[in-house]
Amino acid sequence: MQYYSLQNHQHRASFREAVIQGLAPDKGLYFPSEIPRLDKDFIERLDEYDPQYIARKVIQPFVGNDIPVQYLTQIIRETLTFPFPLREVEENVYALELFHGPTLAFKDVGAKFMAGCLGYFRRDAGQPVTVLVATSGDTGGAVAHGFYDVPGVEVVILYPSGKVSDLQEKQLTTLGRNIRALEIKGTFDDCQRMVKTAFLDGELQARRPLTSANSINVARWLPQMFYYFMAYRKIKQWRREAVISVPSGNFGNICSGMMAAAMGLPIQHFVASTNVNDTVPRFMANGKYEPHNAVPTLSNAMDVADPSNFVRILQLFSQNERALKASLSAYRFTDEETTAAMKKVYKDHQYLMDPHGAVGYLGLKKYMQQHPGVTGIFLETAHPVKFANTMPAELQEAIAAPDRVQQMNGHRKESVLMDADYADMKAWLMQ
Repeated sequence: MQYYSLQNHQHRASFREAVIQGLAPDKGLYFPSEIPRLDKDFIERLDEYDPQYIARKVIQPFVGNDIPVQYLTQIIRETLTFPFPLREVEENVYALELFHGPTLAFKDVGAKFMAGCLGYFRRDAGQPVTVLVATSGDTGGAVAHGFYDVPGVEVVILYPSGKVSDLQEKQLTTLGRNIRALEIKGTFDDCQRMVKTAFLDGELQARRPLTSANSINVARWLPQMFYYFMAYRKIKQWRREAVISVPSGNFGNICSGMMAAAMGLPIQHFVASTNVNDTVPRFMANGKYEPHNAVPTLSNAMDVADPSNFVRILQLFSQNERALKASLSAYRFTDEETTAAMKKVYKDHQYLMDPHGAVGYLGLKKYMQQHPGVTGIFLETAHPVKFANTMPAELQEAIAAPDRVQQMNGHRKESVLMDADYADMKAWLMQ
C-alpha cells in the first residue's frame, strides 16, 4: 500500500515511511492510494470470527509487506487486550464502550498499535526517534502508556495548561523514563500548531528525528476502524443496521469509521456530534470551513477548532459535499445540554455517561428524532472517572473509580511549563 500527501498527490510513501514521518514533508496528511474492499463473504460472516482475526483482516491491506504477518499478528494481540462492550441504554439506543483499556479512553487502541509498529520499524535504529504529540485530553495518556519503555523511542507530549482533567494530566505527567510532558500556556490548537511547525523544521529534524502519534499518523488513525467492526459484529447478530454517533474533536475516530464503511462495512449513517467548537457542523450547513478560536468546554478532548482529519473525510468523498451529506450529519451542543443529558440518562436509565459520550448521545437522539425507527449507537469514548471533578455534583458519587486510578494518587507530576511559542519549544528540544 502506498500513501500520498493530501497537499500533493504526487508525493508517495510506504506505510513504514508514513508511520515514521507522521506528516508529509509538505505538511499534508497521508492518505491511502486505494481503499481496499473486503470480501462480501467476510462481512456476512463477521459474527463468526474472533476480534483479532477481524482486526488483522481489516488492517493488513494498509500495512502491506512492511510488517511480516507474524509480527503484525503479535502487535494486534498486544493491542486488543480489552473488550468493547455494547450496552443497551434505552430502546434502540446503545453505548459502545471504548474505555476499558489501560488509560480508560478509546485512544488506547490506536496508541498501542502505533507503538507496536514504530517499535518494529525502529528495532535496529542507532538513533532514537522522538514521538512529538499534542493532546486535548486523552491522547496524551494513551500515547504515554502505549510507548512507555519502547526501545528507541522518546515521547514528548504537549498539553494546554489548565485545560485537561486532573486524571488526564496525571496519566501523561507521572510515568517518567522516556515520557516527557510540556505544559503549554495556551489552547490545544496552539499545541497542535507547534507540533506541525516542528515537523517542517529541517534543522530540528536533523538534530532530533520526529514523528507524531496524533490521529494525523496513519498508524494511530486506521486501527480505530476496529471499533466499528466489533460493533457491527454484535449488531449483525441482532440482524440490524445502525446509525453511529461519534463525539468528534479532531475527527480521526469518525473518519476511521467512514473508512470502514468505504471498505464495505454496512453502517447506515454517521453523526458527528460536537460541542460548541462547531467548525464542521457549520460547514455542513453552509459549505464554509471557517475555524474560530477554540472554546474550553466540559468535553475538553473535543475542544478543537480546526480538526486535522476532516480533510481526510472530504477526500473519502472526493470533495463531493452532496455525497458527504448523504452519509454524515453534524450537530453541536452546549455544556448546559451536555450536563442535562448526563443527569437525565442516569435518572431514567441508570447509565452514567461522561461529557463526551453525552455529546454523542445528544447527536444520536437528534438524528433519531428526524429519522424514527432506526437503531442507534453512540460511542462512549472515556470513563466518567476521568472527569470526576467536572461532572454534575449529584453524579460524582455514582462514579466507581477503577483500581488503576486509585494507584495513581501518590504519583508526582513532572512537566515543563512553557509559553505557546515555537521558538521556546524548539530550544528545549535542541538541548
